[in-house]
Amino acid sequence: MQTYQREQESVKRKTTIPLNNVTTDDITVQVVDGARLMEIAEEGLAAMFMEVGLEAMRQLFEQDVDTLVGPKGKHNEHRTASRHGTESTKVALNGGKISVQKPRVRSDGHDVQLPCLPFFQSEDAMNRTMLTSLLCGVSTRKFERIAAMEGAEITGVSKSEVSRRFNVELSKLMDEFFNRRLDKSYPSIMIDGMERGGMTIIVALGITSGGRKEILGLIEGGTENNIVVKQLFADLGERGLRMDEPRLFILDGSKALAKAVRDTYGDMALIQRCQIHKKRNVLAHLPESEQANIGLAISQAYLEYDYEIALDKLNGIASNLDHRYPDAAASMREGLEETLTVHKLEVPGLLRKTLSNTNAMESANATAASIVRRISKYQNGEMVLRHMAAGFIEAERGFRRVPGYKQIPSLINALYELTGVSEEQNGEVV
Repeated sequence: MQTYQREQESVKRKTTIPLNNVTTDDITVQVVDGARLMEIAEEGLAAMFMEVGLEAMRQLFEQDVDTLVGPKGKHNEHRTASRHGTESTKVALNGGKISVQKPRVRSDGHDVQLPCLPFFQSEDAMNRTMLTSLLCGVSTRKFERIAAMEGAEITGVSKSEVSRRFNVELSKLMDEFFNRRLDKSYPSIMIDGMERGGMTIIVALGITSGGRKEILGLIEGGTENNIVVKQLFADLGERGLRMDEPRLFILDGSKALAKAVRDTYGDMALIQRCQIHKKRNVLAHLPESEQANIGLAISQAYLEYDYEIALDKLNGIASNLDHRYPDAAASMREGLEETLTVHKLEVPGLLRKTLSNTNAMESANATAASIVRRISKYQNGEMVLRHMAAGFIEAERGFRRVPGYKQIPSLINALYELTGVSEEQNGEVV
């Protein structure tokens, strides 16, 4: 910056702007001289960026006029357009719009558009700024404060205008989300439901062979019922999710989810019931005086590496509860073996801990819910789905690789072995 201020030279760059068969090349922009830059710098970097940007835009306007009309003060008998003063127009800035003066060019009684003007008036970047701010928790009422810049009157940021633009951008985001391809390999998928706006949103989160988490899809329904979940699976299949690849499904214990998985994927699906949900369900049938000891015993049993040893210990806990708390014992035995699928697959270390419960899915649910927490009333199911899709897309941006992702090849091999499917029979796994 100091070198630039001392030399006060032009800033040069080559660009081509094709519009209405007009091309400008070798654009030279003398932005702001060094003395002025030093003066603006006292107001901060943002103010300097704005001053330099507006001045650069003004000079690009002038160069467009020279291209269309010819240099000012020089006769050109072949020109078809002429200068016609200036007029006010609006350009996009920081999530809103500001008024600026631009030169006018006229030809045959009509205004000629400056080639670079559409770039400054495009609302794409403005709407992305607005969408990001609102998804990060800024309300439509307060967005005007976010967009405000000292020395510039920002328009187009009223509550109603921001809300309208937000809904338009959300629709675009939802269309992109619901149409993206699922051509990768997902050896593990977590499925869970959450309540929102009087509806149940069922979400599928996939873990790739590289350990990356992705939201595969979601669907709304009245409850976590078998039919709705099958519709979700049908959508995933249409977008490329392989039906013939052995896969581990991690569920919270819902019978409807488990039935839909078995009906759709058959022998290719192995189900891991969430161990945390199982423990929570058992403890719900016990008095507080018993919960600590029984909870510790269940946790220690699940920490066993060997499947048979873990199963024996959990059955032993159920037997001890039979006479005193029969409901707790019944809850312990219900679907017990499916809580030990990761043991049966001999999934190692950190990856076993990751895949033994639905914590990753519930974390994504909580993040998505926090993003749309300001909405207290939904008009219909489509609105619920649109906002939750945006919430999950935003949550997805913060996803990291799952702990133990380097051990996923072991999981894939075990899935093929336990399901009896050879990789040659199934084809190459991407």
